[in-house]
Amino acid sequence: MLIPVLLAGGIGTRLWPLSRESRPKQFLALNGEASLLEQTLARAALLGEVGPALLIGNVEHRFVMAEQLRASGMRGQVILEPSRRDTAPAVAAAAFQALAEHGDNAELLVMPTDHAVADARAFEQAVERARARAARGGMTLFGVRPARPEPGFGYIQAGETLDEGVRRVQTFVEKPDRARAAVYLENPDYYWNSGMFLFRARDYLASLARQAPAIHAAAKAAHAGAHIDIDFLRLDEGEFEQSPSKSIDYAVMEGADDAVMVELDAGWTDLGSWSAVADAAGADAQGNSVQGDVVVEDSQGCILHSQDRLLATIGLRDTIVIETADAVLVADRGSEQRIRELVTRLTDSGREEATAYRKAYRPWGSYEQIAVGERFQVKHIRVTPGGRLSLQKHHHRAEHWIVVHGTAKITCDGRESLLTENESTFIPLGAVHRLENPGKVDLDLIEVQSGSYLGEDDIVRFDDVYGRSDSEPQDRNTVPDTAAAADSIPHATKE
Repeated sequence: MLIPVLLAGGIGTRLWPLSRESRPKQFLALNGEASLLEQTLARAALLGEVGPALLIGNVEHRFVMAEQLRASGMRGQVILEPSRRDTAPAVAAAAFQALAEHGDNAELLVMPTDHAVADARAFEQAVERARARAARGGMTLFGVRPARPEPGFGYIQAGETLDEGVRRVQTFVEKPDRARAAVYLENPDYYWNSGMFLFRARDYLASLARQAPAIHAAAKAAHAGAHIDIDFLRLDEGEFEQSPSKSIDYAVMEGADDAVMVELDAGWTDLGSWSAVADAAGADAQGNSVQGDVVVEDSQGCILHSQDRLLATIGLRDTIVIETADAVLVADRGSEQRIRELVTRLTDSGREEATAYRKAYRPWGSYEQIAVGERFQVKHIRVTPGGRLSLQKHHHRAEHWIVVHGTAKITCDGRESLLTENESTFIPLGAVHRLENPGKVDLDLIEVQSGSYLGEDDIVRFDDVYGRSDSEPQDRNTVPDTAAAADSIPHATKE
């Protein structure tokens, strides 16, 4: 059985300010209506003899992974990494899980979740070729013929041809400078390393045990000590953190004597930069890639993305402008590789905009900070149908809720009531309360908080259907996914 292993633990800082640690690029819809994770799940679902997917990602993103897996309609399980240790330990944990569930012949199709593939049929054919090699015990990866000099990718030098579309891997090449990448572009033996792999779970683990025994041991112990938390498989934190941090390429593939490359000619794109996103989205006659509410005048070769308001340009050339509610990036296209450095600088200086959105996600919906001032805060809260916040109280603030769409079920000091559009209620300081959506449409309400302290840690939870503790990101005025999103926002209470 072929088990898709989806790596969803990246941050995507080169796509800031749209991609942030609280909601990275794999959970965003960058080239269509579906997120990149959802697109990856859809590709996997079209393959033959495919089993339940294994999604591997960070604890902070567990709810958005679960929600997007559910929305895809594909069966699967979310495995939670206690910390970032790169791809080799993550895939090892998935391999142990696949062996436990499906036996020795389980095959793993390892896929990052930040790629776009235009030709699903060609992708399926390449996977079938890789499965044929994996059945013989081979360690297979997918190579893409370069379309341009790209210093942001690793490369593969292919050797002898073993079969149609299949070549032995001769060497791996680190990310080159632009001049060397231009040389590789002219050489038919060089391919982009797509970061996708296919092999039997037992073969990967055997190779890992030989070449990186410390990673193998840590992943094995972390999986053995894992426990189920609601629908998530949580790896043992202490054991997993003993693993060295290393990629599959370094830990296994570069030292494997049976590594082969299957050529992937399927319109593959790694959406790791704004130029890559623009290439996937297409451009107008002036070479501008435009998304959102954008008006362009006398501008050429630009990447223009508006998320929240009108963006208008005059006389720009080869410029990136990305607008969000709380941050705007303006950069020369030739400098986009430096965006990561900029994000690091912003993070080091304590700017919340580097890592967190004003809008945060929780298992029950989402919240967004609208305004904040001395002794008050205003938020937009959205609760999805069936969503239920924890039963809780606050010591330092009161709250006023106004329903603008849908129906709210409210519990306050043991009394239950239903509110509909244009109705409101007051939650006094210290009252034990809960908010629920009993309806079949989203519940939208405006919350006004007032009090001497509006920090997110002013919460006492009495009951929570999502199994969270008071020490976890709060959920009172938040939605399904990124705990970290509001963690960094002053007074952005995340109950």
